[in-house]
This record gives sequence, structure tokens and C-alpha cells, in this order.
Amino acid sequence: MVVKPKIRGFICTTSHPTGCDAAVKAQIDYVKAQPKTEGAKKVLVIGSSMGYGLASRISAAFSCGAATIGVIFDKQGSDSRTGSAGWYNTAAFEKYAHAEGLYAKTINGDAFSQEIKNEVIDLIRNDLGKVDMVIYSLAAPRRTLADGTSVSSVLKTTGGSYTNKSIDLKNMKISDVTIDPATDEEIDATVKVMGGEDWIDWIKQMKEAGVLEDGALTLAYSYIGPEITHPMYFNGSIGRAKADLYASAKKITAEVEGVNAYVSVNKALVTQSSSAIPIVPLYISILYKVMKEENCHEGCIEQMQRMFAEKLYNGGVKTDSEGLIRMDDWEMREDIQKKVSELWDKISDENLADYADIAGYQQEFSEIFGFGLNGVDYDADVDPAIGIESIG
Repeated sequence: MVVKPKIRGFICTTSHPTGCDAAVKAQIDYVKAQPKTEGAKKVLVIGSSMGYGLASRISAAFSCGAATIGVIFDKQGSDSRTGSAGWYNTAAFEKYAHAEGLYAKTINGDAFSQEIKNEVIDLIRNDLGKVDMVIYSLAAPRRTLADGTSVSSVLKTTGGSYTNKSIDLKNMKISDVTIDPATDEEIDATVKVMGGEDWIDWIKQMKEAGVLEDGALTLAYSYIGPEITHPMYFNGSIGRAKADLYASAKKITAEVEGVNAYVSVNKALVTQSSSAIPIVPLYISILYKVMKEENCHEGCIEQMQRMFAEKLYNGGVKTDSEGLIRMDDWEMREDIQKKVSELWDKISDENLADYADIAGYQQEFSEIFGFGLNGVDYDADVDPAIGIESIG
């Protein structure tokens, strides 16, 4: 089967198995080229198939030499259609980890469900005994609660409507976009999906089951960003969920003996999730241009490798005054944000190519799904039904 990209809205409905393999291999090669980190040795990554979760798993395995268990919710391909990019990423990760003698197993299913929690706990108990790190990196749009009710997250403000610039990446046009406020019910649902309730549930159940090492570290990921994104992110419905995440970290640390919980505030990057947020793609495109010019741009893998090496280990966990790990420290530098703001005020359809790294944004978006990577023959037949070694 010859696989080509098919874009619909802010997602690509196809993914390339060979391209995803190449992207994972590039991330692994980057980590292996850095000094090793004395850190976690048995790691669970909940949401491990893409973005920061995948980069965390790669960093734990190939920097710390950790045994890893990943939880994903992805689809295998068939003879007639491709699987999800997360499926191919996981297949590649396990292949390369096993080739170097690293333990790596994956469970595929709904991480919110009790069934998957039980399956993961049993696997840890049987294979690893206990884990010393749990990374919670879910980016799900909806959640099915224990009573069978389904709730979905929304990308809305929590005050009045907010209008600012955005970009239509399909036709390369800048226009104003207005984001309407969420209802109380929508805010509550967003907190249920993207807040810390399920994270707390995971940690408490693992503690009760005796599969957490004393002194275990657990992390969840967030974003704050600049003022132009605050109305629909930091102060929006997602921001309410992230505030709940921060509170959940403190609750875990206070209530679960022997467990230290932190939230890492990461840099704005091209992910399937961020592509769906109005205003953010234009901001990221400008940010990329500025940070690349200042030689301080990082992708997911550079962020996570630096977090392991500099923020978590080698001298203990390093946080700001509010207890947050700040991996957005380079993005939020005063000089970087000053230049981004200046370009934001000036940008238009006519100077878009000069003031924003649109090509870089599109390249990273394509690479999420395994397209646009050097050395990959995209005219060659590939097997879309490849499996994951530890899954059936």
C-alpha cells in the first residue's frame, strides 16, 4: 500500500508506518547522543504514543536506561487503511528498545477505565514489581465516567468572548477569530477530562496495590503561554482544567505517602492538540521563527531530555516559587516574548512568510503523522498492518 497524507481540519487521517519509525528513531538517536542521566529505572507513561508522552518514554528508556510500560489508545492498521500514528510510534519504540535489551511493554485501551488500570497494575506487579516514576500525559478529547456518562472538553473562554488573530493554514490567510465563553457545564466537563481527577485515581490505586516505590516521582504536563493566548487557554476552559491539575499535584503529594507529584509547564509546540486551538498555531509559527533565530528552539524530545537531565535529576527536582517545573523557561524569556509581540502586531497576509515560520510549523505537523521525513521513500509500498511486539 502506498500511503499519502490526507488532511481534514486540524488532523491527518492517514499516517505512514515507515515515516513514524524514522521519526522515533531520530528522537532516540538525539537522546543517545546526550550524556546519560542517572534517574528513574522503572517508568509508567500514561499516554505514551505521541508528543510529550512519547518523548518522555524515549528519554526515560534511552537516557536513564529505564524499563518502561506505556498506555496508549490507538488503532492498528489493516490491509486497506493505515493505523494511527501513535500505533506506529509505539511499534517503532518497542522495536528499538528491545534491540538494546530494554524492557518495554504497552497496553492499548482507555486509560480512564478501571479495566485498563487493573491491567496495568497487574503487569507492573508481575514484571517489574514496582515503578519509581509515573508520567501522566493524556490529551484525550472526552472521557467516559464510571457511571457510563461521557463528557467532552471544549476550547472556550470563561469570561466574555475573545477576538484576536488566527491563521487558516489551508489557505494561508490571517483573519480575526472570536472564541465564545463556555457554559458552567462545559467548564465542569473540561475539568473532568483534562484536570487531575483521573491522575489522582491512578496514583492512589497504584499505591494501594503496592506497585509504587517509596519516593516515587509522578509528573503531569501543562502549558501557560503569553498573554495573547491567556483568554482561551490559561484563563479559559482548558486553563480551569490545568488549575485543577496543579491542585491535584499538591493533593497527591500531601495524601499519598512516599509519592512526590509535580506539574511540568512545557513549551508551545506543534501537536495534534495544539493545532486545534484557535490563535495558537499563528503564535507558534511566530515563536518558532524567533526562537530558531535565537538558537533556542526545542521540540518535544529536546524538551523532555533536558527535563530529565536538568530539572528532575542531577541535583534534585527544580521548580519555581509555585512548585512548577518550568520547561517553558526559554519560550517565556523576556527578549523572546518582546520580539514575538512585535511581530504579532505587524503580521499580515503580505508579510506572513517573513514574520512567521509557517514552513517549520507545517513540517512539524506533517512529521507527527510520519510524513515529510528525509530518507523515507513515500512512493514505496508499506505494510499498514504492522503490529506492536508486546501486543498480541
